[in-house]
Amino acid sequence: MKALWRGYIEASLIKKISVALILGVAVGLIFGEDAAVLAPFGDLLLRLLQFLIVPLILFTLIVGINQTKLGNLGRMGGKVFIYYVLSSAFAIIVGITVASIFNPGTGMTLDTNESFDVPDNPGIVSVLLSIVPQNIVTAFSELNLLGIIFTAFAFGTAISALRSSSTNRELGETVYKVVDGLNEATLSIMKVIIQYVPIGIFAIIAEVVGNQGADTIVELGGMVGVFYIAIIVHLLIYVLFMVLFKINIKSFFKYGRTPMITAFVTQSSSGTLPLTLNAARELNLPKSLYGFSLPLGATVNMDGAAIRIAVSAVFAANVIGDPLSFTEIFQVVLVGTLASIGTAGVPGAGIIMIATVFAQLGLPMEAVGLLTAIDVLVGMGATSLNVTGDLVGANIIGKTESPQEKEPTESDYQ
Repeated sequence: MKALWRGYIEASLIKKISVALILGVAVGLIFGEDAAVLAPFGDLLLRLLQFLIVPLILFTLIVGINQTKLGNLGRMGGKVFIYYVLSSAFAIIVGITVASIFNPGTGMTLDTNESFDVPDNPGIVSVLLSIVPQNIVTAFSELNLLGIIFTAFAFGTAISALRSSSTNRELGETVYKVVDGLNEATLSIMKVIIQYVPIGIFAIIAEVVGNQGADTIVELGGMVGVFYIAIIVHLLIYVLFMVLFKINIKSFFKYGRTPMITAFVTQSSSGTLPLTLNAARELNLPKSLYGFSLPLGATVNMDGAAIRIAVSAVFAANVIGDPLSFTEIFQVVLVGTLASIGTAGVPGAGIIMIATVFAQLGLPMEAVGLLTAIDVLVGMGATSLNVTGDLVGANIIGKTESPQEKEPTESDYQ
């Protein structure tokens, strides 16, 4: 038994995850809905990852802020914001282009008697206000990532100011060392949790395949197929940009594939965040960059969701026999980009985004109900691309920062 456990621990993580995926699909197909008995093991993985979200974001960002100058943070923050907006808009263009070529939904009919309640869209203003939490405890307990980022930034800046002052420098150094130690302790816990990831992935994929079965894929296979073609096209564009910025593609996928696969299975960008942060650390990106860009990206940067909006809009237009005009396509790009930010962090965000765009274009809400049948299948690919886009952005922005700008000198704290 000890030899078996030792062999499992020593095996590479990607091999364990690959085996878990294959076994999960096989178990799901063989046992069908009975595979749901494995659900607690998948829930445990999500709980373990969520358990680390708060300390990882809090400690990583505080340490990162104290490893760079505040002026550098402002510059990087501007780059991150521009990248996220342009990336989301570009993803919608890719989705519309691919969908317009393959025209999913052509020849299908829509059941107009089907009713579907669309959740309310909180809007961009509510998302912006949520950046400043009403209190710290609420931000942590509700996993308000924007609020946690704000809290970490506030305390990180305060600690940096203490370290730079002549009267409280020693106190600032002491506090910083404590936070740095807690950050290292969190990373040690992360290493243990990573060993459970393949088991959790096996359970989740078995349950998903068992519940979905082959019928749903066959019925709306055209829509699903076009969506994943668009995902692959956008992934290739990522690769092209990484080549242009001279990023090591092999290293990127070596460390990035674990959060990418986990996001695919769990359908949770925020739940995968501990693994995404760990990948950024393995890629030697500056903490001051990935400490806030990745948590922010998990909340507002949704390239996969943007592609989902675009393909869904083309699909719905084809179902009712009224293909999108150029003006309507422009509206999809504009409204879809804003919707992907305005619904950030909201349960059922994918459906809300689609409904928002459909309402703007006058597309039937019954089509939203139809698309919920493949919500899981589409959501898996969308979430994986969301996480990939966050990591790509962090790598690209990291390349634009000179080594001298990434780390402060000793004189900065004297």
